[in-house]
Amino acid sequence: MSSAQPPHDPAAATADRAAYVAVLVFPVLILVGGAAGYFFAPTMQLASGWVNTLLGLVMFGMGLTLRPVDFALVAKRPVPIVVGVAAQYIVMPLLAVFVSWLLQLPPELAAGVILVGCAPGGTASNVVSYLARGDVAVSVTMTSISTLLAPVLTPLLTLWLAGQYMPLDGPSMAMSIVTIVLVPVIAGILVRLALSRLVKRLLPVLPWLSVLGIALIVAIVVSGSADRIIQAGLLVLLAVAIHNVLGYALGYLIGRATGQPVPVRRTTAVEVGMQNSGLAAGLAAQYMSPLAALPGAVFSVWHNLSGAVLALLCRRADARAAARLTTPDDAAARTRS
Repeated sequence: MSSAQPPHDPAAATADRAAYVAVLVFPVLILVGGAAGYFFAPTMQLASGWVNTLLGLVMFGMGLTLRPVDFALVAKRPVPIVVGVAAQYIVMPLLAVFVSWLLQLPPELAAGVILVGCAPGGTASNVVSYLARGDVAVSVTMTSISTLLAPVLTPLLTLWLAGQYMPLDGPSMAMSIVTIVLVPVIAGILVRLALSRLVKRLLPVLPWLSVLGIALIVAIVVSGSADRIIQAGLLVLLAVAIHNVLGYALGYLIGRATGQPVPVRRTTAVEVGMQNSGLAAGLAAQYMSPLAALPGAVFSVWHNLSGAVLALLCRRADARAAARLTTPDDAAARTRS
């Protein structure tokens, strides 16, 4: 399924505006959460025990948006799904190691960046894929499959690649991901099957509830390293930006190299470049250190902003392509009408 819409479809234009508002407002809300964590650090630290609960609620909300048909696409169109998910768990972890080496990051920050790279796809990627006129069905399926694989692949990859920077408890991390990711997602899917009409009414609200949950997680994470943010903030932002942008670029090139159409290339770029950074921040806060959780918190803001810019560039590319295909006779006919 492609998200391309007729050029003058009012319904599509309204949906586009709503999607852009969501993508641009999300990072503002997360920034507010980060500011609250910085300026009210002692108060926010009182909620440090709520991170896993908040992550579970966010993942439950994701499960409510999924349907069995989202997974059936794997059988119908396996190549783009397999390519995208494989790239997600190969490209981003290796890019994280590269960025950590390139910037000579301190051990805690390097471990945090690597954990972000080993996380599954971010839920905001589906909205960005829609805005970029990618293949939304493929995007949803890629996110879903990478999330279900997270309890195995995220701790294994993190232990392998980040274990050199600080000691990690891989089995405990795996059990946490099962508890706060796999179980809530499956529960959400089952609730949607049982209460489909009710859930359908709630669907427009779910993304906002999820981003509020992530904003609270970011506030708690930032409060744990508030005393070191000024010192490490710019370095973390640089690392996150390089990691994210290279993920977009390599994801698109992989889609192109495997012969995928342009909408799927765009979706692969978005899915590879955007991570479930809220999960990474929560896991880092629990199993690494407050400072190691900072890259996940920054990524939560950055990838929404960069995703909106990427979508705008894709749309401008489509507009230029359409203009090249428009003949003078076509333009004259439209003017007369």
